[in-house]
Amino acid sequence: MHEENNLIHFILNETEIAATLPPATTLLDFIRYHQHLTGTKIGCREGDCGACTVLTGSLRDGHLHYSSATSCLMPLANAQGKHIVTIEGLNMPGGALNPIQQAMADEGATQCGFCTPGFVVSLAGFCLSDHDAFSIPAAIDGNICRCTGYKSIERAAHKISLMLVGKNEKEAIEFVTSHKIVPPYFRHIRERLVNLPAATPASPAEKNIVIAGGTDVYVQKHEEIKNMHPHFIPDRPESRRIESDGSVCVLGPAVTVTDIRESRVMQDHFPHLNRFMKLVSSTPIRNMATVAGNFVNASPIGDLTIFFLALDGQLVLEGAQGERTVPLRKFYKGYKILDKAPDETIRSIQFVLPDKDTLFNFEKVSKRTHLDIASVNTALRLVMRDGTIAHADLSAGGVGPVPAYLANASAFLQGKKISASLIRELCNLLPGEISPISDARGSAAYKRLLLTQLVKAHFLELFPGLKAEELVTLTKPA
Repeated sequence: MHEENNLIHFILNETEIAATLPPATTLLDFIRYHQHLTGTKIGCREGDCGACTVLTGSLRDGHLHYSSATSCLMPLANAQGKHIVTIEGLNMPGGALNPIQQAMADEGATQCGFCTPGFVVSLAGFCLSDHDAFSIPAAIDGNICRCTGYKSIERAAHKISLMLVGKNEKEAIEFVTSHKIVPPYFRHIRERLVNLPAATPASPAEKNIVIAGGTDVYVQKHEEIKNMHPHFIPDRPESRRIESDGSVCVLGPAVTVTDIRESRVMQDHFPHLNRFMKLVSSTPIRNMATVAGNFVNASPIGDLTIFFLALDGQLVLEGAQGERTVPLRKFYKGYKILDKAPDETIRSIQFVLPDKDTLFNFEKVSKRTHLDIASVNTALRLVMRDGTIAHADLSAGGVGPVPAYLANASAFLQGKKISASLIRELCNLLPGEISPISDARGSAAYKRLLLTQLVKAHFLELFPGLKAEELVTLTKPA
């Protein structure tokens, strides 16, 4: 046993686990190399292919919720108190195929079979969810098949969706176990999780990295991180809260993209929230990636960072010197340089909720329409009074070394009435406020063009009376 490590308690399929490995070990490595459950595959180790998909069941408000996760990016410590389900944990008693596996076989939805366990696990997660994702195809949007072709997988998914008719009339776990979609042991997991011991505190070794969801830090530092002494953001109700206090919304640091999408508070104030969040990665990553992690990672193209920059998000930092509040717009001092002491962590994020006079939009372009890192992303908030822009906030990513709040462009809009000529003038101003570079996601010239096009898209979305052809600026060829 490693004296410096936590004792991590969780249930793996049907077995209670007390893991003694370093808490930064990836769940994938624990599953394959220490539990010898090799149905969970090693693919990209970047969360893109879905071969390593598992389900995580966690207790929230007394209810058991399941979601998919990429185990290659999940630290073992984040399994504490959860039910982790691999493909082996979906096998029915007596060795029979479960209906999801049978549907995949009947429709010829597998060829080499490498990706098949991930698809089956993701589809099981859809069946176990208390509410629908965007759709059953969206439940497998993080799973890639390289040889079978997706039509047969789509047919199998459709067949599975027909099994779920009437599910909303019952508690999900009761429905899927009574219909023998998953093994009967799932019925007793909630009670078993309630009785799991808490994590054993680690010795006071120096914490030299903070990990929340781990969806980016494990991509960057997979080997290095194993030997670190991380501080993990606890997955507790208070750290995943999304609450409104009057006109102010407060988010805990461990709030995930999925939490934001499913929040009633957020849905009530952002009518197009589903469309915005669908642009952020894939379902398993959305289930893991946290808002605080997105901010501190300091990527110039962080989707949530750009979203909340336009909303003037305020970060409450907590450290040895107490608490202080830092505007997100002042948090980035340079590339990967933050206004944050080494011992400080984000305690909460606050912003003013949009009211009836506020319009908001988020746009993103990436090499793939969905599931990919942005080439350029941008958000716009407008407060309208009697047809005039009383206040404007425009943010953009991929156009400089840090996530950008475009102060000059925002100020230019204030006090103006919406018109095609105003938007063309705004687009002419943008190049003076950005400094994109050429990289794998596009040339600097391409990114400049993208930003102007996406800014036009903001206005076309928010003001349907505008005509796209009126926003075209005619220029003479050089």
